Amino acid sequence: MVTKNQNRPPLSLTSTPPPPSNSKNFEGDVLLLDNKEQRVGAEKMVGTPINGRTRQAFTVVNGGVHDLGPSSAPPSNAGSDYGVIEFTREDVEALLSEKAKRKDRFNYKERCENMMDYIKRLKVCIRWFQDLEMYYSLEQEKLKNSLELTQQKCIEIELLLKIKEEELNSIISEMRRNCTSLQEKLIKEETEKSAAAESLVKEREARLDIERSHSTLSEDLGRAQRDMQSANQKIASLNEMYKRLQDYITSLQQYNGKLHSELSSVEDELKRVEKEKATIVENITMLRGQLTISVSSQEEAIKQKDVLATEVSSLRGELQQVRDERDRQLSQVQTLSSELEKVKESKKHSSTELDSLTLKANDLEEKCSLKDNQIKALEEQLATAEKKLQVSNISAYETRTEYEGQQKFVNELQRRLADAEYKLIEGERLRKKLHNTILELKGNIRVFCRVRPLLADESCSTEGKIFSYPTSMETSGRAIDLAQNGQKHSFTFDKVFTPEASQEEVFLEISQLVQSALDGYKVCIFAYGQTGSGKTYTMMGRPGHPEEKGLIPRSLEQIFQTKQSQQPQGWKYEMQVSMLEIYNETIRDLISTTTRMENGTPGKQYTIKHDANGNTQVSDLTVVDVHSAKEVAFLLNQAANSRSVGKTQMNEQSSRSHFVFTLRIYGVNESTDQQVQGVLNLIDLAGSERLSKSGSTGDRLKETQAINKSLSSLSDVIFALAKKEDHVPFRNSKLTYLLQPCLGGDSKTLMFVNISPDPSSIGESLCSLRFASRVNACEIGTPRRQTNGRSIESRLSYF
Repeated sequence: MVTKNQNRPPLSLTSTPPPPSNSKNFEGDVLLLDNKEQRVGAEKMVGTPINGRTRQAFTVVNGGVHDLGPSSAPPSNAGSDYGVIEFTREDVEALLSEKAKRKDRFNYKERCENMMDYIKRLKVCIRWFQDLEMYYSLEQEKLKNSLELTQQKCIEIELLLKIKEEELNSIISEMRRNCTSLQEKLIKEETEKSAAAESLVKEREARLDIERSHSTLSEDLGRAQRDMQSANQKIASLNEMYKRLQDYITSLQQYNGKLHSELSSVEDELKRVEKEKATIVENITMLRGQLTISVSSQEEAIKQKDVLATEVSSLRGELQQVRDERDRQLSQVQTLSSELEKVKESKKHSSTELDSLTLKANDLEEKCSLKDNQIKALEEQLATAEKKLQVSNISAYETRTEYEGQQKFVNELQRRLADAEYKLIEGERLRKKLHNTILELKGNIRVFCRVRPLLADESCSTEGKIFSYPTSMETSGRAIDLAQNGQKHSFTFDKVFTPEASQEEVFLEISQLVQSALDGYKVCIFAYGQTGSGKTYTMMGRPGHPEEKGLIPRSLEQIFQTKQSQQPQGWKYEMQVSMLEIYNETIRDLISTTTRMENGTPGKQYTIKHDANGNTQVSDLTVVDVHSAKEVAFLLNQAANSRSVGKTQMNEQSSRSHFVFTLRIYGVNESTDQQVQGVLNLIDLAGSERLSKSGSTGDRLKETQAINKSLSSLSDVIFALAKKEDHVPFRNSKLTYLLQPCLGGDSKTLMFVNISPDPSSIGESLCSLRFASRVNACEIGTPRRQTNGRSIESRLSYF
């Protein structure tokens, strides 16, 4: 799965919120700025004191920029609407992290005017960054020029150094020659001794001067190299700042129209691919029919060829018989001729015998002529049959060639069909990604529906299937139909899992949401449904079966794997786990080693509190530092053993309390000093049930009443959020008060609605689906990334 944050703008300097959209898309998608905050932001933009100091704006003369030294700040002419402006990092962070306060959410005109003013101030900031970019490019060119001059000076110094060394070597060799000559002439020329000594002293002084100049040149060379290194470091830092500013400006310019253009292009591509798929299926059907016809015609031609071959063989046999008959007749004619000669020679026979013999001879000659005609006709038939055989061979070869061509064409169409199906799958993935991004921008609670398989004692029902899943392009994988008393009820959610869906397929759909917790967001996933519908199986899985692990173990494995993979990038994470349950409107600590529930009375009283930042904390709750998934698995096993579970007529292992698992994540990037603070809340709600079906009595009756009361309070909260009422009754139960940041804050929230396929539970299933539809329509606000540092206060469980 691709991530959900790919279409968001990159962070600038520290962290920045997404840029505002065009004014056409303001309604319902942007926050309304308070008038007081607008005045304060405008005063900061025009140079009012910030943090107790006053900034001086740069001077712009006739639209030109003066040449400034390396330590001077760049001039700016970005304040066309607010005067001459200078921005510091604090100003940019204050502008980008400005948070709006809603007074009248339906006053769209005032919201548009406030947002236009905010866009103007943001444009001023962008222009100032463009001027700063131009200034840094000029500084970069100056530093490059100075670097080139320094390199040239270094090259010249090296050349001079080599020349001096050569001169010094030549002088030394010359001195040695002079010394030898002087030693040889010392005895002969004593008068020249003083002059030679003076010249030797002068040469030594010259050598010392050369050595001193060499040392000074070496020091100059080292100094130049250090200056070069510092200049390279400055250039690298300026290049990095330039790239970051350029990427940020480009992302700001492209972000406004990116989502809508991608969404429209993907929809067009999906429609085109669907049409192409239909035409390809029609072509394949037609080609298959043609292929069948060609195959049948080829088989007929082969059969005709075999018939003609047998006929030719029979004709050849008849021809051979006729030839044998002809030879026999010729032999008879010869015999009769010899006999006739004998008769003529003897002349003893009568003329009647001679006439009869003559007649016989004439008959035989006529028979021979007829046989010759028959032989010619048979030879003609044989030639015609051979021609037909050749024609049939040619037609069979043409049919085979055409069959091979059709087979290649069919293979090509199948390949194109596979490509189209792959494109269709990719387009569906992109559509899901864009759909999730739009839901995050809207701030809706995402809802996944999961239908569990029928159990062994339920499969014998004769009422048939009550659920169906539409397969159209628009609703495939997102819709479910429920049939009750001949009436069909249709529902559409963000994702619908059929009974055949595995635990791994379910987790793949929420893996990106779990990743958001590591990115610094508050994430909440909770399972809702009647008792026995598979909520605990979805969240925890089946113990002892690794392939059926639930969302909580798989989420922890993914988080610790990602933590390990991000260590080379400089990220270090600290993680804390807490687990509690709400049993009979009382909070219990499931991993505490000292507190236990005895006789229904808790040893400690836990209170829920909200701070000014929208965080929720549970006092005195046990928080454990964890470093691996095995440690968390051990704590989960301990919590499972401590959780309240009971047997009812509807479920032998029914959860009698709401289970809340919280993972607190602190992340620090040592290379960029960036800090993130995320929270992952995974909640397994107790199942709703009817007293008439559950048969609860005593403690089970009290538990059922408490569960139904808290779920009813959750329903009241959802109704109030869906109607956008001013007052939302979060305090009606411990569950809703604990879930307040997830349902009414800046959290990424997802609800699993678990459905039982048992026909006897059709009423509860319909109520659960209707409740899930209302939850899916609730807008709770846009998620906000937590980048503040870790608090030094005592450990508390935050939501």
